[in-house]
Amino acid sequence: MTSPTTGGAGYDAGFLGIPLPLPRPADRRPVRELPYPRFTVLLDPARRLAMTTGVNIDGPTLHDLERRGDWRLDPRIPASEQAGPDVYARNDLDRGHLVRRRDPGWGTVEQARVATAATFAYPNAAPQASVFNQSKDLWLGLEDHVLHYADAADLRISVFTAPVLADDDPPYRGIRIPLRFWKIAAWSSADEGDPPALAAAGFVLDQAQLVDPSADVFAVPPLGAFRTFQAPIGDIAQLARVDLGALVDADVLPRAAVRARAWTQLHAPEDVVLG
Repeated sequence: MTSPTTGGAGYDAGFLGIPLPLPRPADRRPVRELPYPRFTVLLDPARRLAMTTGVNIDGPTLHDLERRGDWRLDPRIPASEQAGPDVYARNDLDRGHLVRRRDPGWGTVEQARVATAATFAYPNAAPQASVFNQSKDLWLGLEDHVLHYADAADLRISVFTAPVLADDDPPYRGIRIPLRFWKIAAWSSADEGDPPALAAAGFVLDQAQLVDPSADVFAVPPLGAFRTFQAPIGDIAQLARVDLGALVDADVLPRAAVRARAWTQLHAPEDVVLG
């Protein structure tokens, strides 16, 4: 059995039956590729945070396991390249899972336990303000909403999540705190009799109003300060400087919204456009 700290098979580009490579940096910055059970993290060693993550989710065999796992550094890369425990000590920052704990937890129960435990590696974390409200709960539930939308016995999705590593992110304890996060969910979609086609939806979370590194404060009201948007995937590619390949053309947003570069703030799952 593979140890959660030593890797795994990683993200599977053929999981959906349509080739979908893991997004890579558009600016060719160096990254560390870290495969884990059913997901992969591409870590930016200069920022000490992930520039992208990719996970495969098999909806019908997901397990709802108890939360179990201890955050740990990944021994495959130097500790100096990871945002480790010192970043999160004595402040209001959460170790925000990028690949959600539940997402790779499918297959047999034992496989699911190993995969969910692996999500507690520091390369899969990014600092997030600790306050929870409706908008952050919505962000954490987007994968489940996509799974429920398709409502198919053989449903599979692949999800890509990362912080936006902007040059003007505020400095804090040797890193820069990301103010935005992006997520893209992708699935195979086809009308009866047609070949499968790639479909995808893109989202951005904004925590800028909650971050004040100078005061070690990261969870100050107003309640609406976590804002979640559905955004054109092409905009996400430019914002995050990530090559999203076929995902841009697979965007389920109406073409008029894509052309207008319209971002829609989400208040409930019913606001999400999936088809």
